[in-house]
Amino acid sequence: MPELPEVESLRRILAHSIVGRTIVGASVADPRLRRAVAADLATSIAGGAITGVQRRAKYLLIELHDERLLMVHLGMSGSLTHRHAALDAAGFDPRHDHVSFRLDDGSALVFNDPRRFGLMKLIARAELAAIAELAAIGPEPFAREFDAAYLWKVTRGRATAIKNLLMDQRTVAGVGNIYASEILFRARVRPTRRAGKVTRAELARIATITRQVLREAIGGGGTTFRSYRDSRGQPGRYAKRLQVYDREGQPCGACGAAIRAVVVGQRSSFFCPKCQK
Repeated sequence: MPELPEVESLRRILAHSIVGRTIVGASVADPRLRRAVAADLATSIAGGAITGVQRRAKYLLIELHDERLLMVHLGMSGSLTHRHAALDAAGFDPRHDHVSFRLDDGSALVFNDPRRFGLMKLIARAELAAIAELAAIGPEPFAREFDAAYLWKVTRGRATAIKNLLMDQRTVAGVGNIYASEILFRARVRPTRRAGKVTRAELARIATITRQVLREAIGGGGTTFRSYRDSRGQPGRYAKRLQVYDREGQPCGACGAAIRAVVVGQRSSFFCPKCQK
């Protein structure tokens, strides 16, 4: 599932390529996403001028001139590509092009989602804070309030594994399975440790390293293992820099011990048994 770096990378590209364009028409080939696309989406959005592209957690927010937002979640296999003459869309199965927005320069913004776990809906900007999907999300990892003091407060007395807490969107926005594994490896904290047993010094490392890892991943365009593509149809480049995720049995780059895998919260978690305590 695309995490914060993938969505932020997509946001930055789209901010350069679609802002200033006008949606002259739209079509919904298949409304059956995680939640059905509204029947009037195509007619409601026609004529909307795109004024900005923002992100909240793993949600993309496309701003329109009339104080409305198109909220998009990529789900597990979704992509939002800006298709024009220079883009090769051969890698996208047209059967999964569920929603398409035609722009005034002849290009199109196309939502492709083979597994249909994505989400797309048009909302008023004034309603954003009350939207169910966003209301309970915690601070952004780049926000000032995400620090050692905050993590100390939310972890005290908690028996849940620290990796589960780091992936809980109510704790911090946008961190998922891949990056939680990488963050905890660099912080030298085992993913199965009880959150309440993690020390303040370790939490300070986690807060700092979270920002470092996410910035690096954004710089690399995110991570692609199977289906993620950015708006230009390109895969993320960060996978080659992963130190533990999906490397079970391979030597740790720091100490040489074999990377292990364990299931934490029904997700595969990877760690070094020597470096992480």
